[in-house]
Amino acid sequence: MEIHREKRLQMRRGLPHFQRKMLDHEPIVAFLGGSITEGAGASDADVTSWRALTEKYLKERLGEDRATCINAGVGGTNSTFGAHRLQEHVLQKGAIDLLFVEFSVNDDTDRDESIRGMEGIVRQCQRLSPHTDICFLYTAADKNLSGAVPFNIAVHEEVASYYDIPSISFAAEIYDLIRTGHTRWEALSSDGIHPNDEGHALYADYVTAFLEGIEPGNDVAKNRTIPKLPPMIESNYAFATMRDAREVESFEGFQISQLEAEPLMNWRFDTEHLLTSAAEASLRFTVDGQSAGICILCGPDTGIFEYALDDGAFQPVNLFDDWCTMAYRPVILMFPIQKERKNITITIRNTSRKDDRSTGTGLRIMKLFLN
Repeated sequence: MEIHREKRLQMRRGLPHFQRKMLDHEPIVAFLGGSITEGAGASDADVTSWRALTEKYLKERLGEDRATCINAGVGGTNSTFGAHRLQEHVLQKGAIDLLFVEFSVNDDTDRDESIRGMEGIVRQCQRLSPHTDICFLYTAADKNLSGAVPFNIAVHEEVASYYDIPSISFAAEIYDLIRTGHTRWEALSSDGIHPNDEGHALYADYVTAFLEGIEPGNDVAKNRTIPKLPPMIESNYAFATMRDAREVESFEGFQISQLEAEPLMNWRFDTEHLLTSAAEASLRFTVDGQSAGICILCGPDTGIFEYALDDGAFQPVNLFDDWCTMAYRPVILMFPIQKERKNITITIRNTSRKDDRSTGTGLRIMKLFLN
């Protein structure tokens, strides 16, 4: 299926709340996404990234002191991670007016999990910041520049269409430039994913062109929030939160630690975590919900651990990969989703085993995921 112009920008309900806030208020805009939103590939993430350029545009248009922007981009994170960190990284200080969401490149081929994440973000906003306008963004990558609507973008569009949310496909715009001979993807991105300054500038142009069409006003015909609809998937992450690891009910053989003087990537926040390298060290926490997970700082010395739900058998987990040899980074593990909401007790137990590439049997649990 070829991408047509109407597939690149879907206005749908538009941004009615943001329009009203532009009149005589101070709108708060948040950018939730992965490394491209954080600014990877740009020569200066806080100056030349698409996010920074969009923030510059908003402040020039509305006034330096009138627009507040929140950078909630975190490299390597998908919509599952985004749904769980939405409250801490975006909504912690209160309601926001406009939320850009960018996870199409990082979401994998699991359709249901992608919907759980994107729908969870939307439904959390409905509950906790009901007037927030949302816009989905689809960035370019080697995997989505074939001319067909890529799987990941198509899945996100299912959610956008269902909830009447505007969307902008950067990927479709870039593909059109390539197809018509105006540029080469290699000229915009050295690794096939992260745009350079020129690529970031193009992304910012697409967003600002969209925002240019949003005029301040109080159009009663558009004065409506995201429709309150039945969920697309009952097990979505509408109640997802991220808690500090010290909030576990009990632990033995772990100590509270910080990651100091170590290579760290994809995380610019506090690194407090529960640390062990001892076999049989264990911890336990309980979730009243439908799903749970943990966020681990994986790195050169990460070993193999086990988990058990309620009284079930322990399942081994080896999260070590090639990235672990280079630096520590947050990696999430979601446990099997339950058929209904209930109390779930999770037990984590370290082992004396490790991947052949690892230098140790370390286990660093940084966050608990609850839904």
